[in-house]
Amino acid sequence: MKKISSLLLALMLMVSGVTFAQDKAAPKTKPATAQTSKPADKSATAGHTKKDGTPDKRYKENKKMKKDGTPDMRYKENKDKKAAAPATK
Repeated sequence: MKKISSLLLALMLMVSGVTFAQDKAAPKTKPATAQTSKPADKSATAGHTKKDGTPDKRYKENKKMKKDGTPDMRYKENKDKKAAAPATK
């Protein structure tokens, strides 16, 4: 009985199209999308960015930056820079 049930299971899998090997179709790729994030201060991050456009954290000037390139306001130095900059509307 066990052999018959395993045979039926194998037959059902073959008929339904389930395969145990990887799909040989074209590899799945991400759709092309425009990058929406832009670094706020291009002078500091211009030479030190990764391929995806995010700041490279290995460099000192990018240590206290967020992924989108804007200064992280949790740090006192960034708050002082914001206060010293003239306010614009």
